[in-house]
Amino acid sequence: MTKQEDIKPELSKAELIEKLNNEIAPVPWKDLQIVFARGITIFVSPELELVEVAFQISNNNTSLVEQWMAEEKLDRVIDEQAKEWFETEAELLTAIVKPWVLVQTISR
Repeated sequence: MTKQEDIKPELSKAELIEKLNNEIAPVPWKDLQIVFARGITIFVSPELELVEVAFQISNNNTSLVEQWMAEEKLDRVIDEQAKEWFETEAELLTAIVKPWVLVQTISR
């Protein structure tokens, strides 16, 4: 039986967005190779807000995620893109929404 204090309340949208914002960080692509090899790396188009995508995925908003995928704004990282990022020593913004690692190019 679970004790009352063992139950953690769900985070509000504002709290979850703040948490995600605090966890988004730039990471060199070379450091993400093992994640890419595991097939859990998702590319997020620069047209989208990375934190919003992470929030929607964490809340299982399937219809919106499928819409972004249909619009080619969200998809698994492909080999050609991974190779280009490796060769150019790219640094990407990352957000983790288990089991996925979301990546987005950094606008300069």
